[in-house]
Amino acid sequence: MYGSGNQPIIVLREGTERNRDREAQFNNIAAAKAVADAVRSTLGPKGMDKMLVNTIGDVVITNDGVTILKEIDVQHPAAKMVVEVAKTQDAECGDGTTTSVVIAGELLKQSEELINSNVHSTVITNGFRLAAEKAAEILDEIAVPVNTDELLEKVASTALTGKAVGEEEAKLAKIVVQACRSVEDDGKVDTDDIHIQKKIGENIGNTCMIKGIVIDKERVHPRMPKKVENAKIALFSCALEVKKTEFDAQIQITDPTKMNSFLEEEENSLKAMVDSIKKSGANVVLSQKGIDDLAQHYLAKAGIFACRRLKQSDLEAIAKATAGTVVGNTAEINSSDLGSAGVVEEKLIGEDGMVFITGCKNPKAVTLFARGGTEHVIEEVERALVDAIRVVGVAIEDGKVVAGAGAPEIEVGIRLASYASSIGGREQLAIEKFSKALEIIPWTLAENAGIDPIDSIINLKKAHKEHKNGAVYGIDLDSGEAVDMLKKNVVEPLRVKKQAISSACEVANMILRIDDVITARRAQSPPPGAGGMGGMPPGMM
Repeated sequence: MYGSGNQPIIVLREGTERNRDREAQFNNIAAAKAVADAVRSTLGPKGMDKMLVNTIGDVVITNDGVTILKEIDVQHPAAKMVVEVAKTQDAECGDGTTTSVVIAGELLKQSEELINSNVHSTVITNGFRLAAEKAAEILDEIAVPVNTDELLEKVASTALTGKAVGEEEAKLAKIVVQACRSVEDDGKVDTDDIHIQKKIGENIGNTCMIKGIVIDKERVHPRMPKKVENAKIALFSCALEVKKTEFDAQIQITDPTKMNSFLEEEENSLKAMVDSIKKSGANVVLSQKGIDDLAQHYLAKAGIFACRRLKQSDLEAIAKATAGTVVGNTAEINSSDLGSAGVVEEKLIGEDGMVFITGCKNPKAVTLFARGGTEHVIEEVERALVDAIRVVGVAIEDGKVVAGAGAPEIEVGIRLASYASSIGGREQLAIEKFSKALEIIPWTLAENAGIDPIDSIINLKKAHKEHKNGAVYGIDLDSGEAVDMLKKNVVEPLRVKKQAISSACEVANMILRIDDVITARRAQSPPPGAGGMGGMPPGMM
């Protein structure tokens, strides 16, 4: 920076880096494109998986876009913005994370050509904004209403395709729809009511839905009953143990009889806890904390089923399902605090026991009990189920779906191209580029399936223009032909597509509007042995 006398005026701290104008723009665009390229090969049912290894050697194998982006350590600030897009997409819809990132990367790639042609960034962002608004309108027009559970199963199946579920996607899709319908309340699906419990063993096909809660715990004493019918459940956030003093205390016992009375007092205290529980009418005890050995003995003697060290989330889920109240003190428990369930039973799954709470008072609590041969497989199955639950929930709430396999992107792209000519001016160029950018989805789907992408795009455009119901034609990834995707059972929720396009547009606009990147460098610590100012010895300040 220069003053009136052309003398440089130093404003920024020494060591600060500054990139301006096109250099800054192109650096940011390159970083965003790099993130998009990292997940691009995972798109679609024929997409590949990524193996991610963290600093401590833990391995994650997945093709879930948001999982990949969360796991990789992104440093560039523009790249971090693109990762945020994936997180937003995941939070809003549960699926379409890879789609949103790939579209964002392609929008920025297309905008490079415009910037090189001296089209101002403001003009590009205005054009992109107009195109995104029009795209949302077009998607609303081509959406199909959800009127059967069969269509919801197709939605779930589409979300599961390409994940690690193999041939079992039809069965899992059916289970997911059942689970969503079980917790549906007035057209809304609270996905928090659907719990996923996983256990290594058997195969994916043994995954099932349980109307109730499953917890990965065993009863604390072998003499306790394995099965309790007509269960009255006491839920505690406190330990069933003798309270230790909060400060250091010392007890001096000089007489042996005093020792006995001390132990008796401790015993009586635990017995009083169990008596209080018995009095309330509880026959099942679930505690977030520990249960003393002696308390276990008394509980077993009373025929009460007990588990300890439950996760807080599990305890809250059980409270909701059984209409019980979590109590913080055993002395305060009464019959109105108890939850009720038809059966509480410990079952042996593999080598470990698990507790199944079924026949709950509030039926709007279900558990998907996932099975799989290895840890990596079962983790990917869990991620696939979470995505499927979210998209089915979204489809139920919105009541609208669109065809998949690149059909909506091509239809929106074709309509945007004709819309662009009605706008005129330089914004027209940006809308045309937006239209072109959307072709990246069918292009990538074809590319990942080993099909010629150019022929696929040509066939798709032809089908969309020639057929009366052309908006539902997408790529058949086995033959490469343009096929009616509703008949092919490939459908996605409307919200997933709308959110993917709007999020991609927003992040592209945000990156394009940055023309100056100022990076501060951390102040270097003085070398060892250096004193204060000027390296003076200690004590000379």
